[in-house]
This record gives sequence, structure tokens and C-alpha cells, in this order.
Amino acid sequence: MKHKDATRALAALSNPTRLSVFRVLVQAGSRGKLAGDIALALSLPGATLSFHLKVLVAARLITAEQRGRGICYRAEFAAMNALVGYLTENCCVEDLACDRPSCC
Repeated sequence: MKHKDATRALAALSNPTRLSVFRVLVQAGSRGKLAGDIALALSLPGATLSFHLKVLVAARLITAEQRGRGICYRAEFAAMNALVGYLTENCCVEDLACDRPSCC
């Protein structure tokens, strides 16, 4: 993952509502959730949810797919794992006494 992409993803997740939306979608797994179901789960008005979903899509953390009259959103697990990998790729590199290399 590039630094610019990581910055965009972290900025998107820095908002409490967007972090909650992303966590709901991670919990939903590959099936994803319809926008209305996300709104109900988080008690969000449709316009508010729509705004936050657009930011997460722009950050490439989630995808959107038309499903009938609704839109199904899914977490992008590859992007999530790439972000975690980017954050930990140099973990403990300067700590020669680190006894936890498996955690990084």
C-alpha cells in the first residue's frame, strides 16, 4: 500500500460514524449489507449514511453494488489487510531486544 492510500484510508476511518459503518460491514463479511440495513443498525438517517458511505468508497475501503432497488455495500478486506500491513511492516525493526516478532 502506498503512503497516500494509507493516509486516505486512515482519514476516512478517523470519523466515528464511518468507523462504525466499516465495522458493521466487516462483521457482515462477504455478503455485505444493504444501505437500509446499515442505517437501521446504526440509527442513521439515509442522507447522513449516504455521505459517509461515499467517503468510504472513495477511500477504497468498501465497494457498492446495485442489488435490485437497493445498494449492497461490502468491506474491501484486501484493502483493510493492506492497511494493517502498511502500519506494521516496520514494526520493531529498530528494537533488537524485541521478544514479540510474531505479533508484528
